[in-house]
Amino acid sequence: MSTEIQRFDFNGAALRTLTDENGEPWFIAKDVCDILGHSNVSMALDRLDDDERSKSNLGRQGETNIVTEAGLYSLVLGSRKPEAHEFKRWVTHEVLPQIRKTGGYIPTSESDSDEDIMARAVLVAQKTIERKNQQLQAKDSQIRELEPKARFADAVAASDGTCLIGELAKMLRQNGLDIGQNRLFEILRQDGYLGKTGSNRNVPTQKAMDLGLFRIKETAITHSDGHVTINRTAKVTGKGQTYFISRYCPHGHE
Repeated sequence: MSTEIQRFDFNGAALRTLTDENGEPWFIAKDVCDILGHSNVSMALDRLDDDERSKSNLGRQGETNIVTEAGLYSLVLGSRKPEAHEFKRWVTHEVLPQIRKTGGYIPTSESDSDEDIMARAVLVAQKTIERKNQQLQAKDSQIRELEPKARFADAVAASDGTCLIGELAKMLRQNGLDIGQNRLFEILRQDGYLGKTGSNRNVPTQKAMDLGLFRIKETAITHSDGHVTINRTAKVTGKGQTYFISRYCPHGHE
């Protein structure tokens, strides 16, 4: 929420607004209530829904109640003053369109010259550009922070390299999950990615195979008496590594 206050004038009464990070206006509740004749601000706000009201810290001026556009309309409906309709129309048809179009309201009068109006418009445009630049810089910073993670995830998911479950446990620890190989086997069995009993114990389930999370490496073992057994080892695919890091690590969804 921006702490920069925009002041408008309605028939000599002050109406102050703020703008949130999405560019949506909020109105100082006391100003709205004074204009609409609500003598008890707290009682008037109690009749609003939770998402129609909030509080904002204005620095030296302290914390104050604010209302959304919808909250303002609710206060208008509860007003008995005859100018309530005029106030609503003024906000709807003059103030809000100019705030959303230019980032600010440009009041004019017959005594204002074209140069005066243009100068005010330039100041409003500069503030709008500054706010948009700040939003873009914040997004760029977030993208730069997430980009290495995204590159890693894409590279792992696209690779043909597989790893053993013990190696996956090490990856999970590096990404913030305190876990060892035996505990990871247990979790994967509990969550239905590995079989639980008999010859299927620790073998990827059909669900896990359908998701492309594992490959099964089969190794033929010849015993001293000549008989041959097949040893099946679960190996986690690149897609599976990304999947399990995202599922189990504290910051896996960032």
